[in-house]
Amino acid sequence: MTRIRPLTAAALALTLASPAFADSAEKLVTVVTSENPQTQLMAMVLTAQAVEQGAETRILLCGPGGDLALIDAPETATAPQPPRDASPQGMLQMLMGNGVTVEVCAIYLPGLGATPDVLIEGVTVAQPPAMAGAMMEANTRVWSF
Repeated sequence: MTRIRPLTAAALALTLASPAFADSAEKLVTVVTSENPQTQLMAMVLTAQAVEQGAETRILLCGPGGDLALIDAPETATAPQPPRDASPQGMLQMLMGNGVTVEVCAIYLPGLGATPDVLIEGVTVAQPPAMAGAMMEANTRVWSF
């Protein structure tokens, strides 16, 4: 019969008693580039779950993902989707209301030939040095959709 040493047993007990997310990142950067509304919505749903679990979160919207931040967003960004009739932009705004920082890529607006006044209130333009720093911080995960 194999005996577990007291130190090993104590370490095992501490590991099993630890919260499930004890070793997970405390910070999250969600990058959305997809034009697919289901992918955009799922990015928002998962990001909302991370916020609920305590992650300090920011969202970076680039390319077609940037369209979520437009006042005059395409219907794909604003149309309700099953199963709960949520839209990608609606979820984005809910996250912003919960303190999540939302930024568009620095080249998004110049690519559109637009200025920041086309963005919904609270969305800003990412500064590449600051965003790169945020993505490289210790305990940060980057999710890309």
